[in-house]
Amino acid sequence: MDEKIINNIRSLAIDMIDEAGSGHPGICLGAAPIIYTIFAKHLNYNPSDPNWINRDRFIMSAGHGSALLYSTMFMAGYGLEIEDLKKFRQFGSKTPGHPEYGVTQGVEATTGPLGQGIGIATGMALGGKILEEKYTLEKEKKIDNDKPLINYHIYVLCSDGDLMEGISYEAASFAGNLNLNNLIILYDSNNISLDGILSYSFTENVLDRFKALGWYTDVVKNGNSVNEIDNAINKAKKSGKPSIIEVKTIIGYGSIWEGTNKSHGNKLESDDITNLKTKWGLPNEKFHFDLEAKKDFSNQLTERSAIKYEIWASNYRRYVEERLDNDDSSLKYLFNNQFVNLLDYKWDFSPDLNEGTRVTNGQIINVISEMLPNFIGGSADLSSSTKTYIKNGKDIEDNKYNNKNIWFGVREHLMGSVLNGLSLSKFKPFGSTFLVFSDYMKPAIRMSALMNLPVTYIFTHDSIYVGEDGPTHQPIEQLASLRAIPNLYVYRPCDANELVGCWNSIINSNKPSALSLTRQDVKLLTESDMTKVANGAYVVRNETARLNGIIIATGSEVSLALKVASDLYTNFNIDIRVISMPCMELFLKTPLEYQKTLLPIGHKVIAIEAGSSFGLEKFVYNQNYLITIDKFGTSANAKDVLKYCEFDYDTVKEKIKGLLK
Repeated sequence: MDEKIINNIRSLAIDMIDEAGSGHPGICLGAAPIIYTIFAKHLNYNPSDPNWINRDRFIMSAGHGSALLYSTMFMAGYGLEIEDLKKFRQFGSKTPGHPEYGVTQGVEATTGPLGQGIGIATGMALGGKILEEKYTLEKEKKIDNDKPLINYHIYVLCSDGDLMEGISYEAASFAGNLNLNNLIILYDSNNISLDGILSYSFTENVLDRFKALGWYTDVVKNGNSVNEIDNAINKAKKSGKPSIIEVKTIIGYGSIWEGTNKSHGNKLESDDITNLKTKWGLPNEKFHFDLEAKKDFSNQLTERSAIKYEIWASNYRRYVEERLDNDDSSLKYLFNNQFVNLLDYKWDFSPDLNEGTRVTNGQIINVISEMLPNFIGGSADLSSSTKTYIKNGKDIEDNKYNNKNIWFGVREHLMGSVLNGLSLSKFKPFGSTFLVFSDYMKPAIRMSALMNLPVTYIFTHDSIYVGEDGPTHQPIEQLASLRAIPNLYVYRPCDANELVGCWNSIINSNKPSALSLTRQDVKLLTESDMTKVANGAYVVRNETARLNGIIIATGSEVSLALKVASDLYTNFNIDIRVISMPCMELFLKTPLEYQKTLLPIGHKVIAIEAGSSFGLEKFVYNQNYLITIDKFGTSANAKDVLKYCEFDYDTVKEKIKGLLK
């Protein structure tokens, strides 16, 4: 029966690819026994409660194997129908070309860019360990099964491409250091890459690499043996370590392109499909499946999972009953979005406050942490600089998971993916580094935006004001590149007041966000207003009589714009309106009437920002009205760097004067 089910999975997968005219049959034919064994023998998942908090998670990191995933899910009794398989890779279908979170029930994460699935799974594994420790059932309570209330596994199917991407090393190092023993990776090892023979580009001993990083390793020599794969997974579960199992497979198994790169990304010839189905004892009929095999597969999954689900549900009911007065312990925050009004909190900012917004941010996130039990995060070995340490949160370590400070180490790429995995595990996570290093995180940030996850990226040292560290540490194009990512909200507050307003929007929007903060000191402005940040932009200085021009500024440049406006009005009678724009994306979503109120047609508009002009041109008449920085900086003190970049006060003032006089 195992073989019959596996061949049905293979048959449906190649039918999907043939119908769509594109796809990746090689992995579907070679790795079908791996995914079948996981689902049939190990995965705890309840199709009637797909959001069960204690379900096991399966991540198809080799996202090009989506047809294999969908055919397996169909045969296992998930929510997919045969019509969904027929619409593989078609517009609006539940079976897109690569797995997408929120599109297909049972798909736990969007994958496709190789390595991202491993990183996300690592975040999920960390989230699982935190919850496992937080909600351990106590012996003296006499609750059934003296085990954690939360104790799920994360299973990953990956390819050699996943393991070649650098993020896999970052993930393996991080998971090994924290001993995330609920993470099990199965490596589809077939000695072929897209371009040809794998040895031309990848000859390292993968298992030795992982072993050196603290992982349990194993090899399955026969990738078609369900028993061998099953036994290897059982040993991995008992190892007490994160595990990787190398499964030796044959890409395109059984086809005329068996063992070659041709089977990787090309649909099979029709004669080949006919011959394969004959070998498998299946009729040469598109989208045929054996009903008995489907029922058997579904029963294996549901019967095993049902027992575990009922035990868990009973434990959960008794657990909650004993903790009715403790919202933190009742798992409430895992099931509900909590609204937090930071605007009503009594912020005690001194009128004389003059500090970097990174410093103020440290105070704010500590307040948020007290309000939200699932608010956790860390930095890429930079918390002393980014000021993102949660003072009462304690540190997450091996066997000390139920804390709030994550030591990501110098692993920005992995940090972003872990944040995504934590968010998918019902946490509200943040990660911090310097703005210039956001470039290391773009793939993960893009995945946050694609999945619409409430992940917050905190970027400090956000301009050339960092000075002596030089152009390698002075961000120029980073703000523009972040703003170019659809569905990402980029915040750049001018002071402490706006920063509170930014966080109020971030925490309550459940959207992916990036926060850009200064290292240099900025004063608390009497003109700033935390309540108006929700509009994305607002007037911080109105014209006195006759409107001669408008300045749009963000972040630390708002105080610069206010000073210039005051100076030009006092000395040259040039009457300027100043607009602070802490979040361009929020502003562009406001009604056009509001936008026109701030930026009435027919008036000169100037944009000031200590970074690339790209993206700001939409607000101005032409390039001459952009006072920005479109070249790399230099290593010098901040004053000299500003002069070199033509961004010192006198130069900026003269430019504005020349444009408005």
